[in-house]
Amino acid sequence: MVRFMIFKYLFHCFVFALLLFSNPSLSAVILQYHHVSEKLPAVTSVSEETFKIHLTYLKDNNFNVIHLDKLLKHTQQGKTLPEKTVAITFDDGYDNNIEQAAPILEAFGYPYTIFVNPQLIDENKSYVMTWDELRALAKRGALIANHSAKHDYLHLKQDGESQAQWLKRIREDILFSEKRIKEEVGHNVKLLAYPYGEFNRPLQNLVKELGFIGIGQHSGAVSKFTDYTRVPRYPASGFYSKLDTLKTKLYSLPFAISELSYTDSVTTNPTPTIEIEFANKDFYQSQFACFVSGIGRADIVWKNDKRVVVKSPEKIKKGRTRYNCTAPSIKHSGQFYWFSQPWVLQTND
Repeated sequence: MVRFMIFKYLFHCFVFALLLFSNPSLSAVILQYHHVSEKLPAVTSVSEETFKIHLTYLKDNNFNVIHLDKLLKHTQQGKTLPEKTVAITFDDGYDNNIEQAAPILEAFGYPYTIFVNPQLIDENKSYVMTWDELRALAKRGALIANHSAKHDYLHLKQDGESQAQWLKRIREDILFSEKRIKEEVGHNVKLLAYPYGEFNRPLQNLVKELGFIGIGQHSGAVSKFTDYTRVPRYPASGFYSKLDTLKTKLYSLPFAISELSYTDSVTTNPTPTIEIEFANKDFYQSQFACFVSGIGRADIVWKNDKRVVVKSPEKIKKGRTRYNCTAPSIKHSGQFYWFSQPWVLQTND
């Protein structure tokens, strides 16, 4: 009996030490890139030098870089990951991904995901990689995933198109794209990155019905509290490529959101509102702040200790806008909780 108690004590000490050493986490961060190039639009590009700086920072600070599908599987199921887990993604499958990005990533030993448009590849568009190139990258460890057939705005109806016709067309688009990737590369991970990062509720519902995970371009960390029809990623190109600001995002935490209420992210309302219900709060209410891109601080009203209403103080601009909400963590000194609500304002003018 005494031996058993000693063994039990030592076993618990071992498990505690293992957890302390591995410092497991229930959240992770996804980075989004397009081009690694100095010749293409700066807004969606990083230079080779800047890209190397990003990856060197990840390496020097012991980030755990893994494939996107593995990251999402763990966070969605509430399974732990090593602290500072990150996935690297590219949208559109540009040819500079194989020419510039892939050799750098392989030198660091980092896996990555490329979201591609199969119809554009089938049409031999000059600016995207071929199936042969994508197969070569897949054999070298890249994950190839779905970005729609030809990068259309998936939520938009065509002229005279009914809701039923739109639903049929987009369903066929998503399934065709997944089928082509499976045929050519062998992958079938059922991840869909929304073109332009735009989505509405009918599109989200379709993605969920088809068993896909929908991925956007709005900011934030990922956890079991994430809506997996609108997974956030941090853009890391252009203006967002500055390491000083990217560092903060790499260490960011997801708010524990039990309910997110809003009409739709594609809207005709120039002052849209969101209500957030927190499952728990590891931050001081007074330090919770939200900002509207291009406008400034949002109006916030706390309904109770865990429910807050966020609204723009003035009309948002036509097109894409975000509400970004942050708060410093109490338990994790120096880290911030981060949530982003994307909007697409449609007007008749």
